[in-house]
Amino acid sequence: MENALEPGLYIVAGPIGNLGDLTPRAAEILCRADVIAVEDTRVSAKLLRHAGSDRPMVPYHDHSSDTLRAKLIERMAGESVALLSDAGTPLISDPGYKLVRDARAAGRHVTTLPGPSAAIAALTLSGLPTDRFLFMGFLPSKAKARGDILAEVAALRATLIFYESGPRLSDSLAAMAQGLGNRDAAICREISKTFEEAVTGTLADLSTRYANAPPRGEIVVIVGPPGEAPPASAEDADAALKEAMTRLPVSKAAGEVAKALGLDRRTLYARAMELKG
Repeated sequence: MENALEPGLYIVAGPIGNLGDLTPRAAEILCRADVIAVEDTRVSAKLLRHAGSDRPMVPYHDHSSDTLRAKLIERMAGESVALLSDAGTPLISDPGYKLVRDARAAGRHVTTLPGPSAAIAALTLSGLPTDRFLFMGFLPSKAKARGDILAEVAALRATLIFYESGPRLSDSLAAMAQGLGNRDAAICREISKTFEEAVTGTLADLSTRYANAPPRGEIVVIVGPPGEAPPASAEDADAALKEAMTRLPVSKAAGEVAKALGLDRRTLYARAMELKG
């Protein structure tokens, strides 16, 4: 007889579309766990049938109460609890981190089973830089809040990853073009499914493309980093030197500004002496 799983929490990454992407280890845990916490029992039932699992399910999602979370933590003392989202890796754009946080605080065993993630899969499809990236999730629906979020990351030199729905896509792309600049982007949808596609272009062009034809399915928007910043002007250098010299000796002020603006230190030192004189 197969040994029982160690009591605790098992974070299980499921497929994002193609059921064949379920890993053998994930299937094993889904078949052996004492209970499986899922977002939607109807969605997860299909995956459990594919895995050959008949384990009981309990709903756990962003509307679940603190009481339900506490009961799951209590069960982990003597039972194995698998956490499964509707698609992909749990905790990405869902509140499952609270369950992990409380399980750790209670001293429960916690482990994760790596697997598919729509954000990472779309990043690899996009053809945009992958060396630095930031997952942004869904943008707020209200224009003011959406603009504020975009303003926070506009200067960040990294590729940005957003989740989006078809009906909101065109408006969100237009807001991104306004808040981030008209950058290169990719719309990735139906990843790993029959009609998978990655459409590339500028944010403005993509917004126009989808204005009257919102796409269906799961959508990930990948936005490239900003272009190279223009070199600092002489006025910028003078302003920075004047401010730095209120705090530092001339030599150190020139060094600080040279590093901040990417300019020549000797030239800045000479200019600083002129300004001081």
